[in-house]
Amino acid sequence: MLGILFNDKECKELDYVLRKELDEMLLDLGDSRLDGEIKQAITRRYRIVFRMFARIAPPRELSRYALRVNHNQR
Repeated sequence: MLGILFNDKECKELDYVLRKELDEMLLDLGDSRLDGEIKQAITRRYRIVFRMFARIAPPRELSRYALRVNHNQR
């Protein structure tokens, strides 16, 4: 296990980067041109990034993405 200390500005930046990455993956998952294997790989990556986001996000924001991750796992 690794630990990292962030100041407030760095934490906000990490929050922004993770949020944008999650949004981008959600767009990719909605793309009908991508096949199943690609979407499975994106879903696996989404889960990892979501868990990282869950460590720093407020519960209100977390629930916004948690609902979508459950939807994409079907």
